[in-house]
Amino acid sequence: MTKNLQLLLSVVTIVTCFHFNYAQCNDVTLESITNPGLYDVETLTESDGLPDSSDYREVTVYYPTNGTPPYPSIAIVPGFTAGPGSVRAWGPYYASHGIIAIVIGTNNRNAFPDARATALIAALKTLENENTRTSSPLNGQVDIDKFAVSGHSMGGGGAQRAAVMNANIKAVVALCPWLPTFNRPSLDHSAPVLIFSGQNDSTAQPSQHADVHYNTTPEETDKLLYEIKNGNHSVANTPGGAQGNVGKLAISWLRSKLNNNSCYCSLINDELLDNPATASTFETNVSCQTLSVDEIDTNAQLTTSIYPNPTNSYVTIESDFAISKSYEIFSLLGEHLVSGRITAKKEQIDLSNLKPNIYLLNIDNQVFKILKTE
Repeated sequence: MTKNLQLLLSVVTIVTCFHFNYAQCNDVTLESITNPGLYDVETLTESDGLPDSSDYREVTVYYPTNGTPPYPSIAIVPGFTAGPGSVRAWGPYYASHGIIAIVIGTNNRNAFPDARATALIAALKTLENENTRTSSPLNGQVDIDKFAVSGHSMGGGGAQRAAVMNANIKAVVALCPWLPTFNRPSLDHSAPVLIFSGQNDSTAQPSQHADVHYNTTPEETDKLLYEIKNGNHSVANTPGGAQGNVGKLAISWLRSKLNNNSCYCSLINDELLDNPATASTFETNVSCQTLSVDEIDTNAQLTTSIYPNPTNSYVTIESDFAISKSYEIFSLLGEHLVSGRITAKKEQIDLSNLKPNIYLLNIDNQVFKILKTE
């Protein structure tokens, strides 16, 4: 039986035997975000040919070797007086879950948050350059549209400031962040931010730091504050903090925000934030939306037609829309893959970069199944 026929039979099976909602995401569970993840991890340092930088030092890149590139990336910086070893555990954890992690130290370990923000932005630029360096193992492996930043203490404050300085940053993970309490710098940015704090942190007391970070980040920005019960200033320095919930929240946040995968939004809200035993308190403004394709009426008089379907490259959209409409394509697991706008009554969408599989096309709240073949 050919692969295309198998896929076609899969469509028939789904349509005739099941009502499904891709946001149910049966494969996305707490067990699927354990430490370590599924991928093998390698490292890249200056001794391996990684170029140095005038904005940071002591750099190590951790990257997955057996996933499906291009990969999202995160830059991580330590806190005041600390070296990269204090946050190094995050590197292999992220990489084992399919996220390239560059862990850096600062040129001056006494540097304040804005200097750490500059270092983080420079680290992301290094990854962008590695994506095109011919001899780099990261050549063609980096998704330059999916960058995140993270840091501990002043590094966490630096991560927040980096998002203000660089609009290309798509997510922030702040680990017990610290910023000056006098003349506080702006946190006006749109990058979704996950903030960890320790209930008993005497260095960056939550009421003066993490709570303020949450409250002064714009309400329009997705944000989550998780205060760890009895936690100290270093409670989130490893993904094992809070009985492993620190790592699970961080990887779920990045997969939700960098990969636009709504499955992980539901995992956060319905599982990790469901009366969590490791939190003294938490707060979020994020709600999860689902896109249901239950009981699609294939006999309905739709104003949109899509052909050819199945297809191995392009689909043509014909409609009688009077104005332009946005469209989105999702995997069956809810991962956002393609988006754009339909500006004419007859328009093509290029699916040639998608693997053979079944996809969901949402146009103006009408959902269609598309079979992509080889």
